[in-house]
Amino acid sequence: MIPPEKSPLEERMQRNDIHENDLEERFVLGSGSGGQKINKTANCVYLKHVPTGIEVSCQDSRSREKNREIARQRLCEQIEEQRDRERLRKARERARKRYQKRRPSVATKAKMRRTKEHRREKKQARGRVRE
Repeated sequence: MIPPEKSPLEERMQRNDIHENDLEERFVLGSGSGGQKINKTANCVYLKHVPTGIEVSCQDSRSREKNREIARQRLCEQIEEQRDRERLRKARERARKRYQKRRPSVATKAKMRRTKEHRREKKQARGRVRE
């Protein structure tokens, strides 16, 4: 028996480790343009991914089912963006540590040595106050 094919949205949700039982979904009365139908029906979809706390609402269409699909797509986008930001932050942190651990160049060492000598000369020039 052939398993039923998954939609691209279901595959994307699975890739991002989003499960239906992790979602809190509510339908809210719509508002704005679109006629009386929008204002009377609860076709505005509110999604909350409980593990991450990311919230999404969608009222792009007059159809509740279409809004549910769009809201899930937006949730996937936000979770992907969050993971990308975290991955970039960790990469920057690794690069910063690698940069800090590198050996200073000959020119940098010479500059540090000149600075230390200058500081030493200033301190020696101060001397003690004699009465």
